[in-house]
Amino acid sequence: MRLDPFYLIVDSADWIARLVPLGVKLVQLRIKDRPDDVLAAEIRRAKAVCAAHGCVLVVNDHWRIALDEGCAAVHLGQEDLASADLAAIRAAGLKLGVSTHDGDELSTALAARPDYVALGPVYPTILKAMKWRPQGPERIGDWRSRIGDLPLVAIGGLTPERLDGVFRHGADSAAVVTDITLNGDPEARTRAWIEGTAPWRRS
Repeated sequence: MRLDPFYLIVDSADWIARLVPLGVKLVQLRIKDRPDDVLAAEIRRAKAVCAAHGCVLVVNDHWRIALDEGCAAVHLGQEDLASADLAAIRAAGLKLGVSTHDGDELSTALAARPDYVALGPVYPTILKAMKWRPQGPERIGDWRSRIGDLPLVAIGGLTPERLDGVFRHGADSAAVVTDITLNGDPEARTRAWIEGTAPWRRS
């Protein structure tokens, strides 16, 4: 799976409709604790926006609904990976991304033959409470040596100002949530991310 270096993660189709038209080419819809019918409607709307703008949509966790809605990719955390029907995901042609935070989780992820792995948190993050300390950009280089050519996503506390170190250590893509969604001007910050990741964007 070829990843754009800018990987936006948001929690609603509203965010996708607002930011994807600015030039976002890779976005994850990460919605927690909503009824299935609401999730399906959000995914359906997000998929339509992404299709209209040439953006890859990745659905977080809800692989069954993503499968039903004909999505192209899903992202699973370790708990969801343990319970997911990987054969069904593969049979449907969905691309698979998996979160990792330590060596054991990386081994578990690689056993699932994912299309990319994510490492985090690289820096301190306010997105959610985590038992893992910040990995630091050097850990990206360690993961890169372990996974070979498999695409690697860095996540956690990233900003445009930190991108050079992230990519220099071997990341293929940098994921962002709060640096954009909590910014006073999310559109301007999105444009800054698009510009900041341009040197690593393949034609």
